[in-house]
Amino acid sequence: MIQADKRSKIYKLVGFSRTPALEKRPQVKGIISRVVTMSPKKPNSAVRHVAKVKLTSDRNLTARVAGIDYLCSKYNRVLVHGGRANDLPGVGYSLIRGVYDFSSVIFKKKRRSVYGTSRPDNYTKHVRRCFRSQKS
Repeated sequence: MIQADKRSKIYKLVGFSRTPALEKRPQVKGIISRVVTMSPKKPNSAVRHVAKVKLTSDRNLTARVAGIDYLCSKYNRVLVHGGRANDLPGVGYSLIRGVYDFSSVIFKKKRRSVYGTSRPDNYTKHVRRCFRSQKS
């Protein structure tokens, strides 16, 4: 009876963080030490791009390069934030595009904030009702 009670308790993980390298900061600046490719876990198959990054706090980590066609090489400055790649083991961080030396994705219309792309000229998805009659 006592054993069952002991096992059924749920213990909180005190001081647990999924992104310990960020040290409770939203983003951290780093310098790329090398850009490599990885293959994902079992059901998936692809070539995923990841970067080994040395943070300003002298910690090394592996971060995922989001999107396609990037201009990013050794010794470039990047901004890292939390966000793991589900099918890449050991990759728990992502690089933010369009900040410092890391290029943004061009010709991107949707999810532009993720890929650091500014809005194209004369492109709006939605026009407010009060401005619709003036649009002509």
